Amino acid sequence: MRVRLKGLNSRTKTLADGSVVTYYWAWKGGPRLPGKPGDPEFMAAYNAAVASKAKPRQGVLLSVLNAFQASSDWDDLAPRTQADYVKLIKVIEKKFGDFPLSGMSDRRTRGIFMEWRDERAKASRRQADYGWQVLARILSWGHGRGLVSANPCEKGGRLYRGTRAANVWTAADEAAFYASAPAHLHLPLTLALWTGQRQGDLLRLTWQQYDGKVIRLQQSKTGTRVVIPVGAPLKAALEAMRGKVGQILLNSDSVPWTADGFRSSWRKACAAAGVVGVTFNDIRGTAVTRLAIVGATVPEIATITGHSLRDVNAILDSNYLNRDPALGESAIRKLETGTKIPDRASD
Repeated sequence: MRVRLKGLNSRTKTLADGSVVTYYWAWKGGPRLPGKPGDPEFMAAYNAAVASKAKPRQGVLLSVLNAFQASSDWDDLAPRTQADYVKLIKVIEKKFGDFPLSGMSDRRTRGIFMEWRDERAKASRRQADYGWQVLARILSWGHGRGLVSANPCEKGGRLYRGTRAANVWTAADEAAFYASAPAHLHLPLTLALWTGQRQGDLLRLTWQQYDGKVIRLQQSKTGTRVVIPVGAPLKAALEAMRGKVGQILLNSDSVPWTADGFRSSWRKACAAAGVVGVTFNDIRGTAVTRLAIVGATVPEIATITGHSLRDVNAILDSNYLNRDPALGESAIRKLETGTKIPDRASD
């Protein structure tokens, strides 16, 4: 008879050697368990973990933190987002786990939480904002379900004011990378520039998702499904190494990348090529920029990259195009060709 272990959490991971392993935790954010379900040591560790898990005292913030992690809202988060949240929830729990829910409507509570954010900002303003964002989201979730009387973190603003407005891959950056980087890193750059997809989705992309004409994928972060026509440069790069099964992007050992392994290799390759001030994540916005420069409409861009129309407009309006001189050149060339100005209607 198969016994369902309540709360058991697992994650399957492909190792550098291509083997696949599954790790288990007693619950989301709980202790990691040895072996696999059914093993004596696994069951002993699971039972010990459950027995030692004290039921949180009601009426304190910890009860809301735990309730949020058991909700459908939590289940809707991407695995990477859940992992990031768990780290911050542990920080919040350590600092405010015993904070009474009855104090949420007290005007002084907002100041207490802001002091915590300000203290964290001494190390990293971005992380301070992220912690505040997670706490605000959980409290908003709890307020909507009547678990807390108010959300003192609502509309807290941001401390970090960084911008990636100038962080666009130029043609010079692209050429320098291709000239210097190892051959197995060329295809990731080409794929990213011609699809505008996130790093994680590209690392998971398989040959079965490419039919010689289009690439089909479902974005892990948003669940958006996109069908991307493959341009000639990308098609040539793909056909040169086309396989039948497995991931498209492989490391120097011809095995699928791990996320950490790819980030490390990419940073080293950029440094060696003299490409500074831009990251792999900036290629997604660069793709949007390049599509706009050649005249693609916002709906056309969104269809390829999977952005919402609003997000495409936001990128074009404030993050990239206001710094790209190619747009100014394009506008003046169009003006020079003699756009006809309509006659004014007579009175």
